[in-house]
Amino acid sequence: MVFSIQDIDSGDNGRIVCSISEDLPFVLKSSVENYYTLETERPLDRESRAEYSITITVTDLGTPRLKTEYNTTVLVSDINDNAPAFTQTSYTLFVRENNSPALHIGSVNATDRDSGTNAQVTYSLLPPQDPHLPLASLVSINTDNGHLFALRSLDYEALQAFEFHVGAADRGSPALSSEALVRVLVLDANDNSPFVLYPLQNGSAPCTELVPRAAEPGYLVTKVVAVDGDTGQNAWLSYQLLKATEPGLFGVWAHNGEVRTARLLSERDAAKHRLVVLVKDNGEPPRSVTATLQVLLVDGFSQPYLPLPEAAQAQAQTESLTVYLVVALASVSSLFLLSVLLFVAVRLCRRSRAASVGRCLVPEGPFPGHLVDVSGTSTLSQSYQYEVCLTGGSGTNEFKFLKPVIPNIQAKGPGKNSEENPTLQNSFEFNF
Repeated sequence: MVFSIQDIDSGDNGRIVCSISEDLPFVLKSSVENYYTLETERPLDRESRAEYSITITVTDLGTPRLKTEYNTTVLVSDINDNAPAFTQTSYTLFVRENNSPALHIGSVNATDRDSGTNAQVTYSLLPPQDPHLPLASLVSINTDNGHLFALRSLDYEALQAFEFHVGAADRGSPALSSEALVRVLVLDANDNSPFVLYPLQNGSAPCTELVPRAAEPGYLVTKVVAVDGDTGQNAWLSYQLLKATEPGLFGVWAHNGEVRTARLLSERDAAKHRLVVLVKDNGEPPRSVTATLQVLLVDGFSQPYLPLPEAAQAQAQTESLTVYLVVALASVSSLFLLSVLLFVAVRLCRRSRAASVGRCLVPEGPFPGHLVDVSGTSTLSQSYQYEVCLTGGSGTNEFKFLKPVIPNIQAKGPGKNSEENPTLQNSFEFNF
C-alpha cells in the first residue's frame, strides 16, 4: 500500500521516522516527500499464513519525541498451487468371499491445502495396468467421499487379490491431481467340501483292497486321498472311521488318511468288509464327505479274486448276454446254410429233369449228327428218321424243324405198293 505522513511542527520536531516490525515479510520504502510504500519482502504462502496484522509506527525527532501507530491487516488470497494429497500412499482392503453385492469395502481420503474450489476434491478409478482385469465390474467409488464398493460377489478360488489406482483431482484452474494404490485381498470362506481323489466314489463298482490274513497289526491296507479347494485352516483335513463291518479290525490315522489293521486277523473274521471313512475340514462351520472302501481278506495274493456281489451280478449279466449273442449268431448261420443247400438242391433237380427229357447230354463243340427215332404207337402209321445235330453250349431249349434234305421212299416188302408203307428219310437240324 501507499500512504503519506504529516507533522505540522517544524525543524526536527517535524521530521519523522516510519517503521514496522522486522519479523514480517514486508518492508517500508520512502518514495517522495512524506510518502511511503508497503511492499512484500519475500514470497507469501497462504497455506503457511493467510493473514498479517501490521503496525506502522511513526516517530518525530523532537524533544520530547512523539509517535503515532497505525494498524492494518493484509489478507493473502489463494491460488491453486497444491495438488490433493492422499492420507496414505497405498491402501490395503480386506473383503470376505461370497460377499453381498454393493458392499462397502473401504475408503480412500485425500486433502487439498488450498481453499474454496481449489480445495474441492473428486475421486475416480484409474484404468488398471492389467488389461484382463475387469475392474469396472468388480468395484466402484463414490466421487465425492472416496467410498469403495464391491459390485458383485467375489470368489476366493477364482480371484484371491487384485489392485488398482485411485485418482483425486481438485476443481481449480488448472486442476491438479494425484493418485494412490489400492490393493484388495479376498479372504477365504469355508465354502468347499473336501473332495476324495482315492478311492473313486463315482465308479460303477467300488475299488477292492486285498489284505492277506497273515498281515500283522499296523499293516497298511490303503490310503484315503482327499483335497479341499479352500486355504488355511479351511483346508486342514482330518479322517475318521465312521462305519465298519467289524469294528476294531481296522483303524484310520486322523491326519494322513492311512487305513491300517488294528489287530491280527483270524479265520473267524469275515472275508468281505465295508469301511466308511469320514473326511472333515477344519473350517467354521466344518464341511465333510464320506468315502467307502471294500476290503477283501485272502489267504495269499495268489488266491483267485472273489468278486463282490455287485461285481458277480454284473458278470452274470454279461455272460448271459454273451450266450444270447452266440445263440442268435448260430441260428442265423444255420438258416443261411439251409437256404444255400435248398437252393443247390433245387438247381440240381431242375438239371436232372432237363437231362431226362432230352435223353442225352453232349459236350460242347460240334459233333456228327445222330439218328433219333421218333416212331411210336401214335396215329402216325409211318416211321420217320430225323438227323439231329446238338450243340452243348446253346442257350435255347427248342427244336427247329427244317425242310427235308434228301427225300427217299422205299418199299417195305415185295408185292406192296410203294405208297402204302412209305419210309421218309429226312435230315433236320435241331438246336437247343
